[in-house]
Amino acid sequence: MSTFCYFFIAIFVRVSIRVLSAPQVPAMFIVDSLVDNGNNNNSIASAKANFHPYGIDIFQGPTGRFCNGKAVVNAPSDLLGLPYLPPYTSPFLNGTALLAGVNYASAAGGILDESGQFLAQRYSLRQQVLNFQDNLNQLRSLMSAKNVTQYLARSIAMFVIGSNDYINNYLLPPLYLTRFNYNPQQYANLLLNHYTRQLLALYSLGLPEFFLTGIGPLGCIPNQQAMGLAPPYRCIDQVNQMLGPFNVGLKTLVQQLNKYHTGAIFAYGNTYGALDEIINNPKTFGFTVIDQGCCGLGRNRGQITCLPFAIPCRDRNQHVSGTHSIQHKL
Repeated sequence: MSTFCYFFIAIFVRVSIRVLSAPQVPAMFIVDSLVDNGNNNNSIASAKANFHPYGIDIFQGPTGRFCNGKAVVNAPSDLLGLPYLPPYTSPFLNGTALLAGVNYASAAGGILDESGQFLAQRYSLRQQVLNFQDNLNQLRSLMSAKNVTQYLARSIAMFVIGSNDYINNYLLPPLYLTRFNYNPQQYANLLLNHYTRQLLALYSLGLPEFFLTGIGPLGCIPNQQAMGLAPPYRCIDQVNQMLGPFNVGLKTLVQQLNKYHTGAIFAYGNTYGALDEIINNPKTFGFTVIDQGCCGLGRNRGQITCLPFAIPCRDRNQHVSGTHSIQHKL
C-alpha cells in the first residue's frame, strides 16, 4: 500500500500533543474553503468537483474533493484515527453519524460573505458556523447537556480559510472593489475582524481547541502565475507580499486568543512557510513541476479550472499543486 505525503502534515504535527492525542479527540469539525469534500455537489455552485477526472487515483471516481485522491484534511483524520468526515450536506448526516465530526468546507467560500459570489452558491465562514450550530442542536437532542459539553470540550475545530478572499475577491478588480477601497494591511484587518467574531462564536458554543492555518503563497499557484504572466518557475511576488499582513495578523491573533482565553487552545499552522519550502526545493520533496496545473486549461494550465472528463497530466506525482493540492504518492 502506498503511503501519502501532504504538505498539511508538516503544519499539523506542530500542534500540541494534547490536541493530537487520538483518545482525547472524539470529533473534528472542519470549517474551511479549500478542502470541500462534497458540500457543493448538489448545489447550483460553479465551484464543484463531482465529475471525472477528480478522484481518479484513490476513489476511482469523483467524491467532491478537488484533487486526484485524498484531500489534505484526510491526513489529520488518519493521524487521529478518525473516519473521514462526511460533508455537512450529506443526506446520511444525522443521529450518531454526527459524532465523529463534520466537514463544512465549501469551495469558493471565504471569510467575507461576498467572496466568491460570482461562482453562485457556496458557504461563507459565517454560514459554516451557522451550519455547525444546526448540527449542534441535533446533538443536543441525542445526549444530555453535560455530555454535549464534555463531547465538545474534547473536539477540534480546524480552519483553512482566507484564500478565496484573495483569489475570488481582492485579486479580481474590477469585479470586486475591495482592492480599490483597502490597501493590503487594511484588507487583512477587515478579514481578521470577521474571522475573530466567528472564532469567538464557536468558542462560546463550547469548542475549546482551534487549529488555524495561514494562507499559502497564492502568487505561486498556476491561476495567479497565468494572470500575472509569470516567467517559468517564477511566482508573482506582488501577490505573495499582499498576504503578509494577513498571515502575520493571524499569528498575532492566535497569541492574543491564547492569552485572553486561557481555557482554550489556539494553534497556528504556517502554511505559507511549509509550501514555500517545497516550491523552492521541489526535488527534495520528490517534485519536478511547480508552475503548472494538472488538469486546467490555458497558460500554466491554470486559467480555466478542470472541466468534466478532461484528461489530466500523467505525472501527477511530480506536481506540487494546482489551486488545490494534489495527493502525492511516495
